[in-house]
Amino acid sequence: MYEKTNQELLLIPKYEKYMEYMLEVILLKLPRTEKYSIGTEYKTIMYQTFKEIMFIEKLLKKERLYHLNIIDAGLNIQRALLRIMKNNKWIDEKRFNYIMNTLIKEMGLILGGLIKYYAKNR
Repeated sequence: MYEKTNQELLLIPKYEKYMEYMLEVILLKLPRTEKYSIGTEYKTIMYQTFKEIMFIEKLLKKERLYHLNIIDAGLNIQRALLRIMKNNKWIDEKRFNYIMNTLIKEMGLILGGLIKYYAKNR
């Protein structure tokens, strides 16, 4: 049986770890001009996505799919902003790969499983 509740709860510490890494290692070290433009936009989307993650458990099961798709869209926006940062050489290739291939990928797999589960059991 699919353990959806455990997957939903597993998403919280993974996203917290990701936010901590992004704030300490990436966003605070952006060039001054970018820290207050793309950095602020990134943080806003990151916090909105986290609010949605925290809100998932409080929703009725039939409402969760909609909010999971909002979380997925938030992660996709963050991926796009990360690519912009890498292309402008504001973050190095090694950190970019770690974020994309480890942190975001893990959350994406969990999120994809939850979306499939709620879409199937609607």
